[in-house]
Amino acid sequence: MTDNSNEKILNVEAHGAPTDLKKSDFYYDLPEELIAQTPAEPRDSSRLLVYDRATDSVEHKIFRDIKQYLRAGDVLVINNTKVLPARLFAHTEHGGKVEVLLLRRISALRWEVLVKPGKKCRPGTKLTVDDKLSLTVASVTDSGERVVDFECDGVFEEALARVGTMPLPPYIHEKLKDQNRYQTVYARTDGSAAAPTAGLHFTPQLLEEIKGMGVEIAQILLHVGLGTFRPVKEEAITDHKMHSEYYEVGAEAAEIISRAKREGRRVIAVGTTSVRTLESAAQEDGTIQPCHGDTSIFIYPPYRFKCVDCLITNFHLPESTLIMLVAAMVGREKILSLYNLAVKEKYRFFSFGDAMFIK
Repeated sequence: MTDNSNEKILNVEAHGAPTDLKKSDFYYDLPEELIAQTPAEPRDSSRLLVYDRATDSVEHKIFRDIKQYLRAGDVLVINNTKVLPARLFAHTEHGGKVEVLLLRRISALRWEVLVKPGKKCRPGTKLTVDDKLSLTVASVTDSGERVVDFECDGVFEEALARVGTMPLPPYIHEKLKDQNRYQTVYARTDGSAAAPTAGLHFTPQLLEEIKGMGVEIAQILLHVGLGTFRPVKEEAITDHKMHSEYYEVGAEAAEIISRAKREGRRVIAVGTTSVRTLESAAQEDGTIQPCHGDTSIFIYPPYRFKCVDCLITNFHLPESTLIMLVAAMVGREKILSLYNLAVKEKYRFFSFGDAMFIK
């Protein structure tokens, strides 16, 4: 497997054509009541807005109807990352309360974390979670995160499962009754601070039915960081510094995807995380070699997709890098008109919301 960690930390010059687009060009008005607070039950009962680029037409469906739009030979690419119970509550030696959010694993017991309040967490500060888990602040990053070293009595992952909680996005205010509903049914590899939410709509039965149609499923990995929710602050989008995330494409997935590209079959990405992985790893002809590394790819209009042909995605925050990525596939004006239609039709938005299929 090729290590792409150096060459694949991509900047906007490498992957976004020159543009004068502004952050405000991706704003739309969203009533707060349309921000989904709880997941749909069952998973595949969420709504699905289908947009056909060839005919410029829209259909309103239920997610399990996605089968109507798939065909034998398609490749469905899913991100099998698993969300860590990454939110910890600790206290200082003087009893001060500190919230710790795991962002990125550096080594076995060294992590980059977000702490709140930060003023209590200078280098050298020791924080105690419980009698078996504590951490010491080693340094502060340029962007204000902390690098910490954990001390653990026993296996770290087991301690995390015992005391950690699921880090739901800031716009979700209701407590999640079942922690597994913020995991995809195919989640496998621990490492994300947020779920690849387009995958939350799939059930095991739906995936089996899709496979039975002759659709191939390729599993790739991208660990989702909290940078996903970090707002774009700069008005000129080319001034935005994209967060970096770790990805892997194994030999089996690379072969499935590359064979499809050579044979002219569709590659359908489930979620923006799958898009970022595929477009980071792809050669100019859309084929992929097994690889891993870090990517800070920022996709916005205009952009030529090398690998991804179609996209299953949720509805994203106004002025976010995610809506910019989706706009790169259909155009800025079209994505805003589709989002405004979704608002009018009262679709549910964001992580636990409804889905869109762009074909």
